Amino acid sequence: MSLQPHDSPVSIDLPSLIALRHRLHGSKAQLTRHFAATEGNYLTRFRGRGMAFAEVRAYQDGDDVRTIDWRVTARRGKVHTKLFQEERERPVILAIDYRRPMFFATRGCFKAVQVSRLAALLAWQALEGGDRVGAFIFSEQQHHELRPQAGKGAVLRLLSQLVENSAWKRPPHRPFDPQQRLAETVQRLHRVARPGSHIVVLSDFAQWDQSVEKQLAQLVRHCDLSLIHCYDPLEKALPPAGSYRVSNGVSDLTIATDQQDGDHKYRQAFASYCRRLENCARQYRCRYLGLQTCDDPLGLLQGEGGRG
Repeated sequence: MSLQPHDSPVSIDLPSLIALRHRLHGSKAQLTRHFAATEGNYLTRFRGRGMAFAEVRAYQDGDDVRTIDWRVTARRGKVHTKLFQEERERPVILAIDYRRPMFFATRGCFKAVQVSRLAALLAWQALEGGDRVGAFIFSEQQHHELRPQAGKGAVLRLLSQLVENSAWKRPPHRPFDPQQRLAETVQRLHRVARPGSHIVVLSDFAQWDQSVEKQLAQLVRHCDLSLIHCYDPLEKALPPAGSYRVSNGVSDLTIATDQQDGDHKYRQAFASYCRRLENCARQYRCRYLGLQTCDDPLGLLQGEGGRG
């Protein structure tokens, strides 16, 4: 998926997010099972008429005679009936991080732009699978919740909320001074997510600590969880010595750097950070995928993305 000429690396717009549906549709046959939780309906614990066989039990008054299992009945000498699991659409909640560290990049686009595009792709993918789509958009200033709903209107509503979020209007240069830590955000997400939901968290996971892991342990007891770790290449490794132009979107600055003796330690620190995220995901049976700001977000769905 190549970016269009009008796509901005520092902002998002509704037409571009809507257009991602057509790019997704053209690649649908290639999608992997990385995000199987957004690719179709789910089997619930409710018993009823459905497509998937669940179990056999003794016939009870009121059971549909068409579900009698005649082989088991003949073998056991007592009438038994089949039970089925009912297929129901599942809520998909996209938890999108718009805190200040997400508005940064040295290559590609802002982390906030990247996760917005991936969120749009996941929302369109969920729509194609018949799932209900909702969102939990959070920043230092506010949390905005969209209850999962079915249909194209729910996706358009989500995309509009992404574009209109007040985080895009914050003045530059203001330091990251969170009023609420990531652990408290996950705790709030746990309170609003209904059991059985599939939650995809798209973040750089700044402020990740034991408190976050504790809250995730509570969340995964009732929900399916995927962690998408979005990061800039500069966070993974220091650049070679040279001159670099730095911009905040308004003004530019050129800085000169020498060869960094600490580059190995820098790389090791980031690798250790990613291992912690991945180990936590493995412990709680979550999905963990890394996404750089210069990556193709559609490639992540096609299995071209990977670990941090």
